[in-house]
Amino acid sequence: MSGPRIPLARPVFDDDDRAALLAPLETGWVVQGPHVAAFEAAFAAYTGAPRAAACSSATTGLHLALAALGVGPGDRVVVPALTWVATANAVLYCGATPVFADVDVATFNLAPDALARAARGGVKAVMPVHLFGLPADLDAVAALAPGALVVEDAACGLDARVGGRHVGTFGDAGVFSFHPRKAVTTGEGGMVLAADPAVDARLRAQRSHGGVGVPGRAPFLMGDFPHLGFNYRMTDFQGALGVTQMAKAARLHARRAALAARYNALLADVDWLGLPAEPAGGVHGWQAYVCLYRPQAPDLAHVDALHAGRNRLMAHLGALGIETRPGTHAVHMLDFYRESMGLCAEDCPGAWVADRASFALPLFPTLTEAEQDEVVAAIRAFEPGRAA
Repeated sequence: MSGPRIPLARPVFDDDDRAALLAPLETGWVVQGPHVAAFEAAFAAYTGAPRAAACSSATTGLHLALAALGVGPGDRVVVPALTWVATANAVLYCGATPVFADVDVATFNLAPDALARAARGGVKAVMPVHLFGLPADLDAVAALAPGALVVEDAACGLDARVGGRHVGTFGDAGVFSFHPRKAVTTGEGGMVLAADPAVDARLRAQRSHGGVGVPGRAPFLMGDFPHLGFNYRMTDFQGALGVTQMAKAARLHARRAALAARYNALLADVDWLGLPAEPAGGVHGWQAYVCLYRPQAPDLAHVDALHAGRNRLMAHLGALGIETRPGTHAVHMLDFYRESMGLCAEDCPGAWVADRASFALPLFPTLTEAEQDEVVAAIRAFEPGRAA
């Protein structure tokens, strides 16, 4: 079966990437090894972090970060209600409790007033999400949850910066994703930036069954296992691919940013379309170009009409060979969380509206301007209707 003519995303691979994948085959070292170490070094240098630890996915990275920071049973952790489910799941993996806070429907990021309410009574940690590449309000996190650990979910955050500083380096830990829809990809894979070298050392042990080497012990003997650990290692195939992907990361971001700016210009006068927010004093990572369908006010009173209209628009684009997806989901309304925690849409209305009315347009470095013009023309040809 053939895919859409204009896909939502497409990874960029070249001859350097193909050659990189052969190197572990030639050495026979295919699990975590020298290529992973080289990828970690390249990522740390690119983000300005003192250190970086690779793992099997951003999901496992979030789990490692929380576990290494000591989050556990009885702890409360603030999670934006609009994010990929892995953000909240990682809290449960540690035996802690996610406390959902609503988002600002204009930015899709954590709303400061909702954070303030969620943090009342004290929380162990806050997990701001730099959703779709837009930096979250980290100043608000520091001011409204003083003393809480900060684990940045920067899965979408590569190339996002605030005041020249890369996201993922502000909190106690920052976690990135290399899924195929992300800015650079290793197929699956993640990276954890830990501010404290002791936390970094602990999560490095935990990603490999909790084992640590013992100075002076013969290399043919096993190390000690002082931690409960997991098998969250990255393969050297992924590490080798990560090195070549990072070599072109800046160029890939420049192209995505140029395409996003072009969308902004071409769609600026479509009054029923909410375009992505731009960061004040920062740089958008542009992992995705996510819009809000809003011919009516984006609130609970209109959410059903917005949802039906958004779906009609996505079907209209799909019929023309243009792939779209909802931005992401309102985690508090997914079956498991809604039923196990007794939650409802009204608990986080902004997240629910964003869930029902957002959609991502095709954005990837090899998208041509002609293809982008097709997407824009298809949107302009759509009649949204404005029934209350």
